[in-house]
Amino acid sequence: MSDVAWKSAFEAMQKLFNAMSVAAFTMSAGMVIGTVMLYTRIPSLTKYYMSELTLEMTKIVTSMMSGKIDEAMPELPSETGLPIKSPF
Repeated sequence: MSDVAWKSAFEAMQKLFNAMSVAAFTMSAGMVIGTVMLYTRIPSLTKYYMSELTLEMTKIVTSMMSGKIDEAMPELPSETGLPIKSPF
């Protein structure tokens, strides 16, 4: 091969390697940025999911216990008067 062909092949390979290095840097930078953003948002995500879980569990327990609560509640008094009736 002539010197021109070698130079052309060398330049093509150099362009390929430069493109690959730019792609690798972009991927690495994206992963670092994604990791930092996820790490900084973990407390808010945890708080959000815990509040959603608490709300859902409250709904489930309320629906399961609504009849039981009504049964356990004493009846309201039908008359007023002394706070404690005399046993005599």
